[in-house]
Amino acid sequence: MTTLEKYTNVFVENLQITAEQCEGLQYQGVELWDSVGHMTLVAALEDTFDIMLETDDIVDLSSFEKGMEILQKYDVTF
Repeated sequence: MTTLEKYTNVFVENLQITAEQCEGLQYQGVELWDSVGHMTLVAALEDTFDIMLETDDIVDLSSFEKGMEILQKYDVTF
């Protein structure tokens, strides 16, 4: 599985959406991406990529694409 597939699966599984819905997805763009869902998503990303996100990065995680940009700071390559 590629890094992008792993990343997409985190969104699909935690937000109960399809992979097609990920592109362009914004925070609160789907029902499950609320404040609680956000923290669940963060935890899943940290587990999947074996990283610990900084507080600023957790706050900045505002879209599917922004998440990829943030993960690159932690040496996750897409």
